[in-house]
Amino acid sequence: MRRIIAAALGLAISVWAGATPLPGAVAESVDAPALAAPSELALLAAADRSLYSQALSRLASRLANYPEDYEASLLKSLVLFKSGEWREAFEELRSLTRRAPNFHLAHLIHGDLLLAQARPVTGIGAGPRMAGLSDGGIMPLRSEAEVRLKAYLDTIPGDRLPRPLLALGASSEMAIVVDKRVHRLYVYRTEPGAVMPRLVQDFYVSTGKLDGNKQSSGDLRTPEGVYFVTGHIPGEKLPEKYGIGAFPLDYPNALDRRQGKTGYGIWLHGTDDLYYSRPPLDSEGCVVLPNIDLRAVSAYLEPGTPVVIADGVEWLEQEQWLRLRNELLKAVETWRADWEGRDVERYLGHYATDFWSGASDLGRWSRHKRAVFQGKSFQQVRLEELSVFAYPSDATGRELALVRFRQDYRSNNFNSRMAKQLYLVKEAGVWRILHEGAL
Repeated sequence: MRRIIAAALGLAISVWAGATPLPGAVAESVDAPALAAPSELALLAAADRSLYSQALSRLASRLANYPEDYEASLLKSLVLFKSGEWREAFEELRSLTRRAPNFHLAHLIHGDLLLAQARPVTGIGAGPRMAGLSDGGIMPLRSEAEVRLKAYLDTIPGDRLPRPLLALGASSEMAIVVDKRVHRLYVYRTEPGAVMPRLVQDFYVSTGKLDGNKQSSGDLRTPEGVYFVTGHIPGEKLPEKYGIGAFPLDYPNALDRRQGKTGYGIWLHGTDDLYYSRPPLDSEGCVVLPNIDLRAVSAYLEPGTPVVIADGVEWLEQEQWLRLRNELLKAVETWRADWEGRDVERYLGHYATDFWSGASDLGRWSRHKRAVFQGKSFQQVRLEELSVFAYPSDATGRELALVRFRQDYRSNNFNSRMAKQLYLVKEAGVWRILHEGAL
């Protein structure tokens, strides 16, 4: 299926440096002349019929689930054109450019497909009408086309699961995963009673202008880690560049601060109304969606929704995913049981040598806990609403995980109920607690 759309585009792509409207492309595509018969490039070989049919079926399914999936409409037009259904292809593009008049990439490809009837098309925007535009006008669209096409061609196998999402508490069944490398945002849901998350939708996104993990304020990089939505800011309270609104994230989190990272204002947000979307590397560190897609994603977002951001998401076979999930759940349960059982040495054995909590290191924590344990005749510890996340592997250089839960603690002289989080690190094959703190 990879050659179906790739042959129709013939991409020669570079990275973007700016964005400008494309009035020439719009004029050429909206008022198209009468169509001639398609060139040989668009004639369908009999051996490819099943592949084209599969591609169209997949795109039709996307559009049935999300009629405003303009990316699917764009890709559908390319498959139709390559399969010889050239009138249907142009009608699809004509409809798309009317529904999304600021979708510059759609206008440009519409013009390219018209040109392909008369002469070979060597790349997006390679026609004479585009010759007068600077690279700053065309390169952003070529780059956007590349990542959108790659996402379609490299669809996640149906039996693969994202490594970071290992368990979601019953009150937080939705989660977001952002893959910076392919510029894709995935919406996952864990159904009540289910163990494995299910992919609901995925969307194109723009990220920071510079590659790499965010380290400091103003470095134009998007952070990598596990974050949580803290609220919502409507568009009318923001400058136009944020589009219909924004969902702030809790960057820098406890681990970021421990590592000396700085900065603030990392959001999921929309796009200026002048543009349908932004180039892949275009933000100051935020994750940016087209307004129409942010509106769809916002239905799944609320304070506390987890947002995992990775340089490249690792996709696991179900067996691997379950093994990692069970490892972490067992580590947390053993810690809970040893705490409840008042075996202070076994309990302290669950903590990493470089553990921290507030101002305490492992030594201070151990002295405090030994004193506390001496006054206990019984302890009961319950953990509820467990959410478990494997930290993005390349975000820290160590194998880490984050576990959040509600803790109900009762003893002979003290009772408490709180939200808590643990960062765990794998040392010599054993998961140990790196950080413990209240939320």
